[in-house]
This record gives sequence, C-alpha cells and structure tokens, in this order.
Amino acid sequence: MSFFTKCLTVLAVGMAASGEHLQAQVKTPATAEESRQVVSAQNSLNTRSVVVSGSLQDSQLPADFEFFEKKVRPILVAHCYTCHSADNKAAGGLRVDDYQGLRNGGNRGSAVVPHQPEESLLVQAVRYTGKLKMPPEEKLPDEKIQILEDWIRRGAPWPRVEVSHEIGKGSSDYQELLASHWAWQPLKAVTPPVIQDSNWATDPIDQFVLAKLNDHNLSPVSDADPASLLRRVAFDLTGLPPGDEQLRAFEANPSTENYAQLVDGFLASPAFGEKWGRHWLDVSRFGESTGSARNIPYPQAYKYRNYVIDAFNKDKPFDRFIAEQVAGDLLPYSSESERIENLVATGFLALGVKDVNQRFKVRFVMDNVDEAIDTVTRSVLGVTVSCARCHDHKFDPVSQREYYALAGIFTSTDILAGVRNKMGGGGLDYYDTAALLVISQTKSEPDPEQHQKVEKAQQAVAEAREEFERLRGTPEGQEKGPNGRPRQQMARQKWNRLQAELNLLTDPAHLGEVTLGARDSKQISDTELRLRGEAEQLGPVVPRGFLKLATWEGQPQITAGQSGRAELAQWLTAPQNAITHRVIVNRVWHHLFGRGIVSTVDNFGLTGDTPSHPELLDFLAQDFIQNGASLKKLIRKIVLTKTYRLSTENVAAYQQIDPANRWIWRHTPRRLTAEEIRDSILATTQSLDTSRPERSPAAELKVIEIRNNGPEARNLQVAAENSTLRSVYLPLVRGILPRALEVFDFAEQGMVTGARDQTTVATQSLYLLNDPFVRQHSVRLAQSLLDGEDHDDRSRIVHAYRQILGRDPSVTEVNTIVDYLSVYEKEASIYLASNTAGSSESLSTNRLIAAASSKPEETSAASGNNPSGATNSALALANADEMEQNDLPVALKKISIRDSRTAAWGSFIQALYASGDFRYLK
Repeated sequence: MSFFTKCLTVLAVGMAASGEHLQAQVKTPATAEESRQVVSAQNSLNTRSVVVSGSLQDSQLPADFEFFEKKVRPILVAHCYTCHSADNKAAGGLRVDDYQGLRNGGNRGSAVVPHQPEESLLVQAVRYTGKLKMPPEEKLPDEKIQILEDWIRRGAPWPRVEVSHEIGKGSSDYQELLASHWAWQPLKAVTPPVIQDSNWATDPIDQFVLAKLNDHNLSPVSDADPASLLRRVAFDLTGLPPGDEQLRAFEANPSTENYAQLVDGFLASPAFGEKWGRHWLDVSRFGESTGSARNIPYPQAYKYRNYVIDAFNKDKPFDRFIAEQVAGDLLPYSSESERIENLVATGFLALGVKDVNQRFKVRFVMDNVDEAIDTVTRSVLGVTVSCARCHDHKFDPVSQREYYALAGIFTSTDILAGVRNKMGGGGLDYYDTAALLVISQTKSEPDPEQHQKVEKAQQAVAEAREEFERLRGTPEGQEKGPNGRPRQQMARQKWNRLQAELNLLTDPAHLGEVTLGARDSKQISDTELRLRGEAEQLGPVVPRGFLKLATWEGQPQITAGQSGRAELAQWLTAPQNAITHRVIVNRVWHHLFGRGIVSTVDNFGLTGDTPSHPELLDFLAQDFIQNGASLKKLIRKIVLTKTYRLSTENVAAYQQIDPANRWIWRHTPRRLTAEEIRDSILATTQSLDTSRPERSPAAELKVIEIRNNGPEARNLQVAAENSTLRSVYLPLVRGILPRALEVFDFAEQGMVTGARDQTTVATQSLYLLNDPFVRQHSVRLAQSLLDGEDHDDRSRIVHAYRQILGRDPSVTEVNTIVDYLSVYEKEASIYLASNTAGSSESLSTNRLIAAASSKPEETSAASGNNPSGATNSALALANADEMEQNDLPVALKKISIRDSRTAAWGSFIQALYASGDFRYLK
C-alpha cells in the first residue's frame, strides 16, 4: 500500500487508492536510476502511523498531496536529487528531498515560500530569469515549471510521516522511578549522628563517617604524619608540592591551628584556581579545536579557560558560575568587565567536539544541540539525558519529549564556535566569522576607509568568481598559462586569494575582540520531536521546558521571545533543585578522597552507584547552599576534618571487610595527575613559571584543518615541550596533546569527565626514564645540587629527597645511593674517555648527548596580532588537496651534561622522579 493511500485512510476522507493505481498515474521515470529514486522517495515515507505530524495545514486537502506525489515529486527526483538530496549531496546547502530543507533553504535562503511562487527561489531558478539557473544542464519544459508554480501556490503541500499520540511521552514506570530513586528526592533535613564515647569525631562530617565505620565493625586508622599530610593537602588544593621551608616549619609545629593557616594560604593562592579550574575544564570537555573528522582550531578558546580559573580564584558562587555559562549573555551586569566575563562564560556551550565535515546543516545543528544538552545535563545534573534523543530513556525517567523540550531551548540559541559545516571543505571553508560572539567592535581607531576597502574587495571577488565560472570546463580554461598551469586553475587561485583578502577585511576577530559562546537566535520557537533522532524526520512540536527529575511549585517558566536559557539557568541552580547541589559536593569529595560518596560522579541515574553515605551527601549539599554556594568554604570544611587527615596505613583485617575503602577507614593513596607530575618536576628544579600567559599557542593557529603530522602539530608540541608554564596553560588541541599529559591519563576532551581513568602501563615508566623533558630537568637539578651550599654527597642526597619526595631518606637509602653514584661516575668517566680519544676537548668540557624525538626550534608565529590566526598567505589556501601532506622528519634534541659526576647525579634525580614515592600521595 502506498504512502498516499495510507494518508487517505488515516484522514478518513472516504477515499481509497491502491499502490498500483497511484503508481500508474505517476509519470514513468526516464531511467532505471530515476525509477530507483522515485521508489526510494516513496518507500522512505512508508512509515506505520496513527496521527499526522508536521506541515499538514487545515487548508490542504488530500487532492493537494495526490498532486504532489503524482506531479511534483517526480520532477524533483528526476532533475534535482542528484545535487540536492540525502543520498547524494546538498549543493549550496539545499535539499529538495526534505520539506524542511526546502523551507529553510540553502546558502541563498528559503527555496519555497508557500502560496507565493513569485517569491520562491526555486521558481526563479527554474525560470532561468536571474543569475541562478537550475537545473544547470538545461531549462525545464514550461509545463514542469507550471507544475512547480501550482504546487507552491497550493501552499507547497508535502505528505508527512504520521506518529502515535503517545510517542516520546515516557514509560509507564517513570512516575514510580521519580518517586523512589534517591537522587531525585528533595534534600532532607539531616542531623549528624551522636557517637557514644568517642573523642575522634570533632566535626559533623567525622560523625557521619564514624557512624558508618561502627556499623561495619571498622575503626579509623591513625593520623597521617605531618610531611605526608602537608604534601597531600598542597597537591589537592594547588597541584604543587610544598616548599622545603614550609615543610620543615609544619613538621616542627603540626598543630591544628597551624594546619588551618596553611590551608587558608593554599586557598588564597592563584595556584588554587589553576588546580580546581582544571577539574571543571575536565567536566566542560575543554579543548582548543573541533576534533572529529576535520580538526579545526578554536583560537579564542583560551579565554574560557582563563574565565574558569578566575572564577575559582574569586570563589564565584557556584550557582552564579553555572548561570553565566548557560546564559551569561542574558544576565544583567554592572560593569563592562562583568559584561565581557558573562559573554566569555558561554563558551561552555560552544567548545565541544563538532563534525564540521557533516554534509547537511540541519544534522550539524542538531548534533551540536545534542552535544550542548549532554554537556549541561551530565556536568550539572549527573544524568545522561542525551540517551533520550532517539527514544525514551531506557533506564532513567527522561522521556523523548523532555529531551526535545530542552532541545527547543538550544535550537533557539546560536551556538557560536566560529565554524560551519561543509563536507570535503578545505582551507578557510570551515571558518564562519558570523559564528563568533563580538565583545568589542574595534581594537583601535576605526579605519575611515574601511567601508570603501570592503566594497572594492567584494567587487574584485565577484569579478574573479565570474572569470573562473567562465573558464571552468572550457577549452580556454584548459589552456596552459605562462607558468604552465591551466588558466582555469590560475583563475581559481586568484579567486581564492581575493576572497582571503576580503575575509581578512571583514573578520571580526581581526577588527575587534571576539569570543566563542552563545546568544539567542533571531528565530525563537519550540522545536519538533525528531523521529528516531533523525534531524529531518519531524514529529509533533514539543513546548520548551525542563526535566521532570526536579519539579517544585513556582519553578521558572520560559519567557516568550527568549530562548529559555535564562530560565534553564535559574532552574538548574535553584536551592530547590537537589540534584545540582548533590552532584557538585560529590565532585568535590571525589577530588579530595579519590572516590565520590557516589562513585559514578557523572551518573546519578539508575545505572550509577548509590551513595555510600547518603545522609552526609545531603548534609554537605544543604551546608553548601547555606554558605552561599562557596566552593572554597566547602573544600576548607572537608580538608580540616579528621577524616581527611587519616593516614594511608593498611590494616589487613579492614582490607578484608572493605577492600575499596568505601567506608573511609583510611585515606586512599592517589597517583599525581599528569599536570601535577609535570608541574612538580618544574617546581622542584626551580624552573616553573607561575605567571599566566596572555594567550595560548593555539590562538596563533589559522582556522584551517590541522594535520596530526603537519607543521602546526609539530609547533604545538614544541611549544609545549619548551614551555615552563603550569600545565593548565599548555595548548590543548584535540588529538595533539602534549606528551607529558597524554601518557598519564589526561581527561577525555570529547565528553564530560568528572573522574579520569587511571592506568598503569609501561609507557609511563618509559616516559619518566627516557623523555628529554624529564632528563633535561634532572640534569638541571643535579647541577644545582652540585653547585649549591651542601659540601658533601650525603647532605645533597637528603636535600634531593626533601625537595622531590617531601621526606628524609633512611640511612640505608643514603648508603645505597652513595654507592650507586660512585659506580655510575666511574663508568661514565670510562665512557667519556673512550669517546674523546684524539679530541682536543678536555674531559670537563665534554658533553654526553641524548637523542630525543623533539625539535628544538622556535614555534612560528602564524598570525601576528590577528586573533583568528588568519594571515594573507594562509587565507589563500582554499583546497585541502593543495596542502603539503609529507610527514615531518623526527628531529634530535641534545641534552648537555658537563661531566661524569653531573651525569651520575642526573641519573639519581631521574630515578627519584620515576619512583612511586614521587608519583603517589600518601
């Protein structure tokens, strides 16, 4: 049975037609391929259905749809599908096999204006009355043009897929789940349990923990020694080791008051924001490029990174922090700096992975909407809402309609990442200057001749394009020019160059200050449910709204004429929304104890873990709200507890009862993060630059595709290897991570990462034993020790231990190392002597050379002061095939070692960096 017959049956118009009858009346296709396309077009709509959904208007009759199927669709299939359909391509951004594709149109605007054929670009193109002539091979016969005009005059009727009344409304057990699952209940008023005969619990948090320990026949182990505790809290709060003087002072006076003063100092340090801001950058899937099939840089991304670090250092209330990231452009502001801060914050929505190689714009848009929904809901609510894009959530009570209620908010939002989609594009094809959030119009005095320059450049581009079109595919175009290249190719290159110059003149990143972020769209509306999640398959319209996981009387209602992001931010951060506050305090607990009260920090749903201490979780959430959503106050409260200050002592009996330390009878050891390992090596060798750079090396990149084996990738790696800044400031282009971060389980940059993976693999040890970064700084510290004030090797060994490991060595360790240094120095002397025979150089000036796969060259400045990274020469690249594809050769980096004694001490220092004592906190 044909789709048309089903439509008639469902609409109950008292009419019937068999599929054969309908097929007989459709114009017979001219070719087998045309026949296949007609059948495919009809079968694609043959979906079992109950209720009409989509573009059906009351004024349209069954006869209108019959007219479309018999007369109009065959014309589109025969003459338009080759260049404008899902099975082939969407030339000019236009699809004619989809109703929304025609209505939304391509790069030139809407192709069809219902009831107005004279205003429809489709009619203008087929009439051959203007510059645009379609189909390009020959004009349609007048009778076919008339059919298209009549169709549009009828309102452009288009049969739509029908769907059930119940689609996307959720499962019958959703209400029960909403009422029973712990995460979606309001916060409970909790009183700390009373512990009989215990002097250990000095804080309500300790009372909750001790009560659980008593329930499981466990007891807390002893307190951590002062050195271990100070090293732990210093890394947890700042990501850096304590200084030796600070360590000695605390060992001499490890009182609670002195400890609290040290904690306050760490919280007030700029290093705190760099450490804890990095935690949020993990959650916000921060990266400085699109990733995916075509990796396009985000030159403005560093501004969001800086915003996050500043927010943590200023202890911005968490509710305000979330509101700015979701709807900063819609929030009131009291100063120009606050306005800019609010705009930059919305980069949270824009910085995700984007498939710019997507063929169809509607899919690109809906994929980006899905990415924003996933990021917001998982980061703030700990719920995998994106699972409801194609169908009702299989586990959690999130219906497909709830998903599209949120989607309507983001389809009413312009997510501005500075990129567009284009399948098979090259050069600057993916750079969309209109998709940037303008902070200020000019950086300096405006050029009075700017308007004339733009007009002149536009005219030159138009003439060059016209010349290329004239030559394309002609004998004249194939003729060789003076340089031996076809004239057609030369014309295209001239067009590319002139277009590049025009882009530079009109690029807002060149003319003023811009950022990535979000703003309300010009078109604000609810959106349709997508059948099976397919962007083009529209179901019923779903009013914008929020999830049913958190509802209360008087919750925000979306204002007409606005996207709804402002109200979404209010709903997310309201004190009544228990989920948000449980999630954030659990994230803090995870970073301080190595495991959250809920171990699945990004998933509070039915497939996630249950809280080990549910009453403590609610107590912390309520306390967090009462203290103004201050993260610093929450962190301070936790690290001052006896629970946090426990040692890592392992008791065999307790290990049998609670091997995962779920009930917190001891402090779980943790490995340093990738950033902490690198920053500690720099800090302990007095090489760390604690200043903040003005920009990121990625800000100098051109907005063109980055090859993983190209010069841009090499320059980024070199910039990272040569940098002595904190690791949070290293370039983080997706797929081109600095080696020092990649090997130690850096965050997944494509999704919300509340808890990083922790692996133990051979490459980590190989890195610490062979990487030139580690070797270079080991030699640097060795030279410093040998040139320092210590007059004997034993004192130098103690100094090295305290500086790198934060403790004194044992007598056995000192004796072993003295023997090791003696043997190593002797062997190195023999090696040097054998390799300098006949050389005029003396032993003291000889150098041991280590080869490494990094290149000691300066990172090239790609664009001067141009924030978009777009230089004239680079802008001329418009075709990826014109780019050189050769891999760059592996270079050698030389590490200079002045003599055999320095070589021995460098080896010893490197062994300390590779030790478990250095890599793990107790």
